[in-house]
Amino acid sequence: MQVRTDAHFSELTTLRVGGAVKRLVEVEDTDEALAVLAECDATGEPVLLLGGGSNLLVCDTGPDLTALALRTQGIDAVGEGEFLLVTVAAGVSWDEFVAQAVDSGWSGVETLAGIPGLVGATPIQNVGAYGQEVSDTLVAVDVVDRATGERQSLSAAECSFGYRTSRFKQAPGEFVVLGVTFGLRRTPSSSPVRYAELAAALGVRVGETAPMTRVREAVLALRRRKGMVLDDDDHDTWSAGSFFTNPVIDAEEAARLPDAAPKFDAGDGRVKLSAAWLIEQSGFGRGAGGELTNDRVTLSTKHTLALTNRGDASTDDVLTLARAVRAAVADTFGVSLVAEPTLVGCHL
Repeated sequence: MQVRTDAHFSELTTLRVGGAVKRLVEVEDTDEALAVLAECDATGEPVLLLGGGSNLLVCDTGPDLTALALRTQGIDAVGEGEFLLVTVAAGVSWDEFVAQAVDSGWSGVETLAGIPGLVGATPIQNVGAYGQEVSDTLVAVDVVDRATGERQSLSAAECSFGYRTSRFKQAPGEFVVLGVTFGLRRTPSSSPVRYAELAAALGVRVGETAPMTRVREAVLALRRRKGMVLDDDDHDTWSAGSFFTNPVIDAEEAARLPDAAPKFDAGDGRVKLSAAWLIEQSGFGRGAGGELTNDRVTLSTKHTLALTNRGDASTDDVLTLARAVRAAVADTFGVSLVAEPTLVGCHL
């Protein structure tokens, strides 16, 4: 266990902004992590569970709390025949797990390559990309109930998964995720490719499969073109990924939007919109917004969903541009954008 009082959130998040950390505790052992958590809860010390910092925006002043970073490791696969269960510790790098799954011939998470962060955070957001979501293959989540200290396993059905949400996101602080179990298939072929852009890159039709290694390579190439693979030398990747989720609204409300607006059936009479299209049609194109922050923050030059730190931004700078984008979309289309990152000590 390592304890630091000299850390800053700007060095712990992919947006590279945020103030000083009162106390950063990094642990590689589950029991040690739970002991720290119990101690903080007993004394009333607020705790922020910190993963890879890729979906986090923290205030410039630095919140008065302990940041607990769970760095536990381990990937265990069991099962005979075509199907197997793979249990992954919360502190494992998500992209490293996906790479190992592809190399091992475990199908089910291959289009989620290149996503930063740790495995323990993926159920919270129900991470998804290019036609796959974590909830598609998740079997169970190993958690600790903060209120009782009881360790339990929650089934996928008990996690209340939805588009970029879950029981964990809806009730933050209720549980600590210790590990995730996935149900994967032994096969060199991918799951059916559902995303048209990816299918085109692979030269297959939507619904067909492809070699998993090719799928992962294609996804990484697509993500790099959009500035969605972390690169110290590329400020377009100094972001939290997509800052806004794609709005899901009633079909009646969607019918009032222009015919040109991309619309996708979300089930139950709901329609999913493209946040990127709404942003672009509201006057914010790629690379826009710098005039609001003296060019410290702009939309990515590759992808209008990402707000990017151009080198010396603050959290307030990020919020300034985010508020302007959200207001423009609301004024133009009457649609409210919802921030995807977790905001700590600040708000839109």
